[in-house]
Amino acid sequence: MRRELIAICVLLAAASGISKAQGTDNEMESELGARVSIGADKRISQGFHWIAEGEARMDENFSDFSRYQLGTGLTWKATPWLKLGAGYIFIQDKNSSDVWKPRHRVYGDVTFSYKTGAWRFALKERLQLTHRDVNNPYQKTPNLLGLKSRFKVSYKATPFLEPYGYVELRNVFNDPSCSATWNAGTQKYSDYSFLGYQDTYFNRVRGALGLEWKVDTRNVLDFYLMGDYCRDKNIDTNAEGTKLKSLTYDRTFRGWIGVGYTFNF
Repeated sequence: MRRELIAICVLLAAASGISKAQGTDNEMESELGARVSIGADKRISQGFHWIAEGEARMDENFSDFSRYQLGTGLTWKATPWLKLGAGYIFIQDKNSSDVWKPRHRVYGDVTFSYKTGAWRFALKERLQLTHRDVNNPYQKTPNLLGLKSRFKVSYKATPFLEPYGYVELRNVFNDPSCSATWNAGTQKYSDYSFLGYQDTYFNRVRGALGLEWKVDTRNVLDFYLMGDYCRDKNIDTNAEGTKLKSLTYDRTFRGWIGVGYTFNF
């Protein structure tokens, strides 16, 4: 009986050192950045608008120009409480190696709103597909599908000033998924298998406070402060997709100062 107990203890100890890979969180990085945007809003017909916008971003505590994007789209206010939209955005983003990488994004969104007195409440759901060039398809998804959900509250303080606040969640639907066994003794993965693009998780929480200033009927300025928390999966495999080297989550918190200008015509 004693031998059997010893054998069981040895097996349990060995099993405790080997577990399915869950990934670990890297130390969170914090920084400040700035966003500047300029846009146009053209009324085509009743409730139907053409929109265009360009945006530039600086991060690394205002020391590095890291991204710009150009987009265009159409919106249709179907009812006083329902707006539909669709569009395309071209993105140039600088990666951690200071290499500019292009992205192409198409989106469709629906906004539900409710107004009572000077208050307005809006829920916006945006489904977006982003195409990007990837060196290793086992590490990143070439066509990333995600959903942004934003709840916004605004208050018409005067005919010209409208303070607001919102909270936004972003969900990824098709990140790379894999199975592997982690050996605590060797600090390595084994039995790696690529399962396709099926991992779904929330990877961003964003909140902002802002003020929209309607200078006149054509010109609108927007000032805001934003907090942005991201938790993105970082997979490192060989080019053949047969060996998992590491599975971690990069965590960042960015504080943004933003200003935007829109011309209506």
